Amino acid sequence: MSLNRGGGEERAAHHRPGGGYRIPWPMPAAEREAGRAGGLWRWLWERLRRRPPPNPPPGSIPRVTPDPVCARVFGVLRLTWVGHSTFLVQQGGLNVLTDPVWSRRASPVRWVGPARLVPPGLAYEALPSIDAVLISHDHYDHLDAGTVRRLARDHGAARWFTPLGYGRWLHKRGVTRVTELDWWEEAVLETERGRLALMALPAQHWTRRKPWDGYDRLWSAWRVEGGGQSLLFGGDSGYFAGYADIGRRAGPFSATLLPIGAYAPRWFMRLAHMDPEEAVRAYRDLGGTGAFVAMHWGTFRLSDEAPLEPPERLRAAWSEAGLPPGDLWIPRIGESRSITA
Repeated sequence: MSLNRGGGEERAAHHRPGGGYRIPWPMPAAEREAGRAGGLWRWLWERLRRRPPPNPPPGSIPRVTPDPVCARVFGVLRLTWVGHSTFLVQQGGLNVLTDPVWSRRASPVRWVGPARLVPPGLAYEALPSIDAVLISHDHYDHLDAGTVRRLARDHGAARWFTPLGYGRWLHKRGVTRVTELDWWEEAVLETERGRLALMALPAQHWTRRKPWDGYDRLWSAWRVEGGGQSLLFGGDSGYFAGYADIGRRAGPFSATLLPIGAYAPRWFMRLAHMDPEEAVRAYRDLGGTGAFVAMHWGTFRLSDEAPLEPPERLRAAWSEAGLPPGDLWIPRIGESRSITA
């Protein structure tokens, strides 16, 4: 495996002088205020006064019986949606997981916290041999300690790719092969089965796994290239002007995986989560090429919009933008699709 380390003044912008990380570009004062602890308490108080829409009835979240998983895939980019931000990516002969979460709750404990509306679309036991794992950031719906331990035990040869600051946490949970990258840095994973080039990319988010433990780890999106295909895994992000720069420097993409849920109320969520209309805007900024693949909805109830609202708004925004209907994929949980260059 080889690394290409970026650096210079560009790197310093999102590094806080005293350690840790920050959103480096100018933002409205209201959005920055919402990201502080007071914003959380205001949101929780508002939820007590105006209860959000109820969960949909069982069976309402679209789900399919998964196709049999191929051990290796060549010639196409194959994506299987496990749920939320977890995909099995089969590309260039290698198998990659994004933000793997198989636990019932996105929480530090098993008995409380957001529970799955739908079971994982692919059983953990059905996974093929995993070569790489991508982590976007440390929130519980993206970095799950129980799943990490299982993968470390059962897929110990996998290389984990993370933004800066995750190695020690992962080592404590049994992961031994970790590559940490700053924004715009690259790494190459090459085995006898295939080769992937990975790049960590900017995103607008934050990290704080515990209330007293904030912004000491970086967050990122990811580009994965291999087998003649290029994928963008958007991780978790609010909309920001840097998507156009990502498209110029890292595109074009055969498939773009972007979050479309956890956006209400906007005064609180805008900093860290796009709504469906902003996701379409981000896709166009990135170059508007290849498949748009929707994620980060329909699995964990994290915010106040109705759980079935995000795909409806996404379809409407896509149509209004005049984009090709065949380029929009809103997968059902457990669904797979093969994408050609």
